[in-house]
Formats: sequence, structure tokens, C-alpha cells
Amino acid sequence: MPADPTPSPVSAVPRRLRVITALMAAGLVLVMSVVAVLLKESTTGVVSFRTADQVAMVGLGIAMGAGVMLLGRSRVDADADGVRIRNVVINHEVPWSAVHAVRFDQHSPWASLLLGNDDEVAIGAVQAADGERALTAVRGLRALLADHQARNPVPQEELLYPRE
Repeated sequence: MPADPTPSPVSAVPRRLRVITALMAAGLVLVMSVVAVLLKESTTGVVSFRTADQVAMVGLGIAMGAGVMLLGRSRVDADADGVRIRNVVINHEVPWSAVHAVRFDQHSPWASLLLGNDDEVAIGAVQAADGERALTAVRGLRALLADHQARNPVPQEELLYPRE
């Protein structure tokens, strides 16, 4: 009889958040470009705006748009070795041996990993707003965790007194 196959790898990104940030970034660039075009025709009486100011406004719009797009760069990749999480700025690489549970509570905006040392790592890529995609990703993560726990059972301690 063939051995049980390992669950398939999981990869997820926040679809709805990426669409929203892309639209917001495009709107920022558009608004700043319109401001740049109209800038030469306005004056404060003290300051007159030049072409360099127009270019700076467009550049500022592009920089702000890139900052907004940064919010949607979250991603999670998991396989039999562990979980790799990329949130807005911070990356985490967590082996399955350190994971105690995959949490996705009813009113939580995103999933999280509960670690053995009682820390919790947010998975910004698996968001409740994505609905069925998020549930599929959580089920896949839980299957990978269960597979790891079945292959690597934790030995039970023989304690004189039970832990509470």
C-alpha cells in the first residue's frame, strides 16, 4: 500500500486588498498628475511654480502610489518544510515544529499562526474579505500542520503532577 501523500503546498495573496490598493495608487498618481498640470497656471503672488515643481508633483504621486501598493504585498507560501510569511514589511520563516495551531477565528480580519512559545504571527495574506479563498488557504495550512504532526509525534512527558 502506498504511503499517504503529503498535502499540496499552499500559496495565498490578499486578492481584494491588492485590487483596492492598485485602484488607490492609480487614483493618487492621477490626482497628483492633474495637480501638476494645473500648477503652472496658479501662483500665490509670492511664489511662481515652474516645470521642476510639476515634475516633483508627479514624482510625489508615484512615490505615494508605491507606498499604498506596499500595503498589498502580503503573501504566504507553505509546504512540508514550513511556512514563509511576507507581511507589509516583515518576513517570517517558521518551521512546522514551532507551530502549535493555525487560527482563523470568526471575527478575525486575517489568519494567524499560534506558536509553541505562545507567540502569534499574523498571516496578512489570508484575509476574511477574500471569503472562500481564505478558507481554502486555511484548510491547506491546517492539513500541512496535521501532516507534520502525524509524521513527527511529540513524546509525552511523564509528569508526577499533571500540568494545569
